[in-house]
Amino acid sequence: MKLTTCFVTLVLSSLATASIFGGQAVLEDADLSVPGDNPLTFCKATTDDKLVIEYVDLIPNPPEAGKVLKIEAAGNFTEEIEEGAYVLLSVKYNRLITLFSSKENLCDQMKNVDKECPLEKGKINITKEVELPTRIPPGTYDVLADAYDNKNQKLTCLTAKVTFKA
Repeated sequence: MKLTTCFVTLVLSSLATASIFGGQAVLEDADLSVPGDNPLTFCKATTDDKLVIEYVDLIPNPPEAGKVLKIEAAGNFTEEIEEGAYVLLSVKYNRLITLFSSKENLCDQMKNVDKECPLEKGKINITKEVELPTRIPPGTYDVLADAYDNKNQKLTCLTAKVTFKA
């Protein structure tokens, strides 16, 4: 469960500075890469996202078991985000096994990165440190975050693929 919390924190930290997932398909396209030193990609072109990511940096990248993962991110909200916004989250192991799938209240989750709703229009910066468990089963973890405002309009969509070696 701690590993899932780490992935959720990673995506939500990025979410605070980006538009959230635009669908359930995980795309691997260099043109959709999220700026910065990270394994994140946008689910689709982000021309109409309400959260525009400037960058997301992970230190270290890729994340390492037993180490502290520092997440630094910056972006801009194109409008205020109010209570009722939500994120559809999914974490899969080796593309087949769903470890976690849920609908989370975005405003509740933002408290994990010291932010509260309403999230004001304009610039936002996030810095968060997460201690990763020392034992993470080797394999590839696919994370999907698809975010919507309280009117069911898409905020952004992000995916991440992280591989832990034995």
